[in-house]
Amino acid sequence: MEPLLEINHVNYAYHSMQGETPALQNIHFTVCKGDFIAVVGPSGCGKTTLLSLIAGLLLPEEGEILLNGKRLQEQSNNPIGYMLQKDHLLEWRTIWKNIQLGLEIQGNINSASTAYANSLLKNYGLYDFKDKRPCELSGGMRQRAALIRTLVLNPTLLLLDEPFSALDYQTRLKVADDIGMIIKQEEKTAILVTHDLSEAVSLANRVIVLSERPAQIAAVVPLEFEESLTPFERRAAPQFKDYFNIIWKELNHDE
Repeated sequence: MEPLLEINHVNYAYHSMQGETPALQNIHFTVCKGDFIAVVGPSGCGKTTLLSLIAGLLLPEEGEILLNGKRLQEQSNNPIGYMLQKDHLLEWRTIWKNIQLGLEIQGNINSASTAYANSLLKNYGLYDFKDKRPCELSGGMRQRAALIRTLVLNPTLLLLDEPFSALDYQTRLKVADDIGMIIKQEEKTAILVTHDLSEAVSLANRVIVLSERPAQIAAVVPLEFEESLTPFERRAAPQFKDYFNIIWKELNHDE
């Protein structure tokens, strides 16, 4: 299968008056259509920097990043959706107006995009709340709305930067399960950055483990679960603990 995304030997460093701070070193991996990749690593190792490079917000100092065989800079429309830690819904707009924000910016509100937005709201339990303000929704519902706002743009690739970290633990489990299933049902390709190893194992089909800064790829752990299992059900599967321990050891092999 041809890769959707290619990260080819990428290096990146931050520069200031005090000198250079290397962040990423020789990062190399591919992502195929339908993959759900989780990226884990020590705090401050460069996980969010990696997402910013993939999104085209930063440019590699060495190496290249290709999407569908082309550099991001060569593509007229950026086909990447980025979901951040906070939902960033605008309180003065209804949920419907929030979901349409990206389409408005693109000048792409039409009958097809409106029908797709309505179908996403209906399929994922928010249609009856489309005229509500964000403050009237629970944290989990807000995150679903934020995901729908991203999906309605029909991105080729979804980047998720710890999108559940602001939620309490119980809500986090439920929302991770919901969003994992939505991404699967919509047949999207996704890369998730997380500090939560259980979250990574429950959602992904492959986990990339980064080392301390400057981050290199310490390990790539493929995950195999029964296809029908939801992310929450994976946590009760017998191999869940084994995968968790493998990743934990990779992160803590010096201790």
